[in-house]
Amino acid sequence: MSPIPYNLARFDFVSIRLAVACARTGNLTQAARECHLVLPAASRRLRDLERSLGGPLFERHSRGLTPTDLGRAFMKRGLAILQELDNLMAELHDARQGVARHLHVCSGTAAIIQFLPPLLADYAALRPEIQVELEEQVSEQVVASVREGRADVGVFVGGPEVHGLEVCKFREDELVLLLPPGHRLAGKGALEFVQALDEPWVTLHAGAAVLQAQQQAAMAAGRMLKLRMQVRSFDAVGHMVAAGLGIALVPKGVALPLVRAKALQWRALSDAWAQRQVQLCVRSDADAAVKELRDFLQSSSQNAKSRPTRLK
Repeated sequence: MSPIPYNLARFDFVSIRLAVACARTGNLTQAARECHLVLPAASRRLRDLERSLGGPLFERHSRGLTPTDLGRAFMKRGLAILQELDNLMAELHDARQGVARHLHVCSGTAAIIQFLPPLLADYAALRPEIQVELEEQVSEQVVASVREGRADVGVFVGGPEVHGLEVCKFREDELVLLLPPGHRLAGKGALEFVQALDEPWVTLHAGAAVLQAQQQAAMAAGRMLKLRMQVRSFDAVGHMVAAGLGIALVPKGVALPLVRAKALQWRALSDAWAQRQVQLCVRSDADAAVKELRDFLQSSSQNAKSRPTRLK
């Protein structure tokens, strides 16, 4: 491998933070102020950084700074470096305060809304020396994050390829129709999904497990899903349905609060795929702390109404 033609001695965190601030604000004076630098020192740092990179990071003009192609590439990686530095400093601070470990959980939206908050609160009470960080992702991203080591525990709807991971059952949920008041599909008995395919749909964004289930069911019936609105949260779905912009398919545990809050209606589906399994996954080489959290969450699914016992 050929040597990297950069002067790495110039890559200090202050200069990286300054360049990122320049890209964000488009103004060297403001960026210098944010980095607690006087303007001449900031200007010199930016020039030295550009010299070490072999090209300008910004185009200078009367309105301020605009990143060049080199600048945009540098900012993308620079942000990641600064985020890792901030994470490191936060973990070191937590270690001084008695936090022995950080665990990263990735989960789909439905599990976060329906199941995880009280369980993580219980775990925090039982293991105050361990800090659990929760990130919301679609199911395929959850599995990828665990497989690639960016997350310790994943909570996802069954479906993605899980080769090489340890997977166990967490909970079950049920997909139901969410309907505006007085809708023609309102009723008490379960109906088939195909009976609703003539309706305009409000859905979550691409990649969400519930949307994938809808699209696969429509394709199996030789029909197209009439997507009218795509939003990023179930609460937004409820607002759109309440406004009469379409119907939606959501987990029952999500639907019932929306029905009460927005005077909506819901109806069960008779399709077998509407019954979903929510699963947990960890890497096979996960350490004891990760597997302990996994086991804690799994045990909660076996008796959801009981309080967990103290971990040994």
